[in-house]
Amino acid sequence: MSGPTDAAADSAPESRAARRNPPDTTAPAEPAGEPEVVPTACEPDATSQTAAPGSQMRYVDLTGRRETAGRSIRMRDMARRLPQLVRRSLALAWRVDRRATLGLLLCQAVSGVMQALGLVAISGTLTALLTSGHVYDRLVQAWPSVALLAGASGVRALLGITVNWLSARLGPLMSREAEQMLLTGCAEVELCAYDEPDFNRAREAADRGAQVTGDLINQGQDLIASGASFLAGAIVLAGVHWVLLPLLVAASLPQAVAQVSAARVRYLANLRSNGDLRMLSVLRWHIYTKDAADQIRASTMAAFLSDRYRQTVARINREDRSAADQGARMSLVGALCGGLGSAVVWAAVVWLLANGRISVGHAGTAVFALQTVGQSVRALVSVGARAVRTGLFMDDWSGFLDKAGGFRMHRGPRQPGPPRTIEIKSVTHRYAGKDQDALSDVSLTLRQGEVTALVGFNGSGKSTLSKLVSGLYLPTHGQVLWDGAPTDQADPQALWQHVALVPQDYAHWPLTARENVTLGQPTARGDAAVQEACQAAGADEVVDRLNSGLDTLLAREWLGGEELSGGQWQRIALARAFFRKAGLLVLDEPTANLDPRAEHRIFQRLRDLARDRVVLLVTHRITNVAVADRIVVLDEGTIVQEGTYPELAQQPGLFQQLLSYQVTAEQESRKHQTPA
Repeated sequence: MSGPTDAAADSAPESRAARRNPPDTTAPAEPAGEPEVVPTACEPDATSQTAAPGSQMRYVDLTGRRETAGRSIRMRDMARRLPQLVRRSLALAWRVDRRATLGLLLCQAVSGVMQALGLVAISGTLTALLTSGHVYDRLVQAWPSVALLAGASGVRALLGITVNWLSARLGPLMSREAEQMLLTGCAEVELCAYDEPDFNRAREAADRGAQVTGDLINQGQDLIASGASFLAGAIVLAGVHWVLLPLLVAASLPQAVAQVSAARVRYLANLRSNGDLRMLSVLRWHIYTKDAADQIRASTMAAFLSDRYRQTVARINREDRSAADQGARMSLVGALCGGLGSAVVWAAVVWLLANGRISVGHAGTAVFALQTVGQSVRALVSVGARAVRTGLFMDDWSGFLDKAGGFRMHRGPRQPGPPRTIEIKSVTHRYAGKDQDALSDVSLTLRQGEVTALVGFNGSGKSTLSKLVSGLYLPTHGQVLWDGAPTDQADPQALWQHVALVPQDYAHWPLTARENVTLGQPTARGDAAVQEACQAAGADEVVDRLNSGLDTLLAREWLGGEELSGGQWQRIALARAFFRKAGLLVLDEPTANLDPRAEHRIFQRLRDLARDRVVLLVTHRITNVAVADRIVVLDEGTIVQEGTYPELAQQPGLFQQLLSYQVTAEQESRKHQTPA
């Protein structure tokens, strides 16, 4: 399947194979970055004898934003960001399922109350059991507290099951909603957005953010649960004696700092390995899929690619080992300091008990409360570090949605009809990041009932002009008028209802043959219209050979699917255009993969199609443009010639030059094919 629309089709054309590049779905780190060429000679493990020293593609974050964000995982910053992340997760959860969100909050609040009641019950139980008197009397006195403890424990267990159930429901819903918002944001932007490098980097990073969105609800619930547990334990502990709570918090700080520091080290190590992780994904895809299998074998590249894979894995392993060693040292120091702090806390409990400041029952309560608060503090820090890291990914997601909003299509409300004339008035167009215009001061009029052909060298602006005519791009300067109305004043969706486009790189949709022609927009005539379009494009021969006809899935990797050749796919793409009853038909190299017989049928069909349509033909095969009523010759973004085929063939200029090249090439080809 093809990816997003190619940016700068003329000035920076992509190869047809590029649309089959592997999706970047396996790299677990931030995908936002720029490719940088790093010499392999600088790598300590670049010692293979199977590959000569050269350059290697590495993805790095040239902006430094990810490094800065990673270093922000500190106690102070974490304490500031955690409430924001909890609010963000609850807002998205509220968007997808309000009842489940309310249920989660209610369960967490009641669970915190139950934990506090449980600690109070422990205090009452210990106080009753440790007083003087007959054992039976003490048991009777302790019974209400025991019942309260059992009830609180049972309720907390049920609430825990409920929380897990609701979180399991909300997590996938949140991820799907985040992905849907991302897809909607991409679908609603102007095509020129894909020409912006920043937009594409942000889009890649946002994809990872959408995937992890569901994790934030679980982390948010863990934070709320740990916070409620801490609050309950703190209240009970403060009731025993006020000095114990600050001592415990101080004792927990060393381990908390160590955990946050270790999380920061792991995050930064993962960030530094991000480019290598992406490279592994790309190498795996090329090594074990069919698309490049023939070239790997014919070019004997297997050893080279495997060696490159091992080198990349070695770099990742070094980063992982370094991070693990550094994190372990930090954890060890934190544990030692935490142990000393805990000793101080327990010494304080013994001192308070020895001096009669607290009773034996209160001392027992303090033991349980200390354990509860200590576990809560450690959980808050551990979960908090993970939540902050997830929040960085979500920042990419929300940041892209804001960026996409800046590229959203804001055109007029006009509802255009099928165009009778399309005027290009002094149009200049320049792609983002380019220092030269793709088109410069182009003026042209296209009329219904005519076939207009665009010819010229690669990069002359042919595809750019076809996209401007189709309303896919808006010109940098000048106007494109459909029946006198500028395209930027028309509703784009309504305008595109009257466009049938066959681009150079057409999509191989993993759909049935029928859906590949109708594109999910069938007509009242049903299959009769589909078959008619297939006959016009020569795709009826393709469909007849499929096992299930129009119901055949055109994707061999799926059960029951079949794979088409390049020429067969081109016929399907042409059938799509012929199926649409559009007023503008744009054919960009429509017969590049067709055999001469099929090509002849298509060009003969163009005359019939042009009767009630504006037809714009882009082709490099000069001899085929004889079917056109008018030929426009482009060179470096400007119109240099215009006329009919006989006129231009006799007129000195670029068209005659192009024609001579092709005629000479065809004569040479026939000469080599003639038997000696």
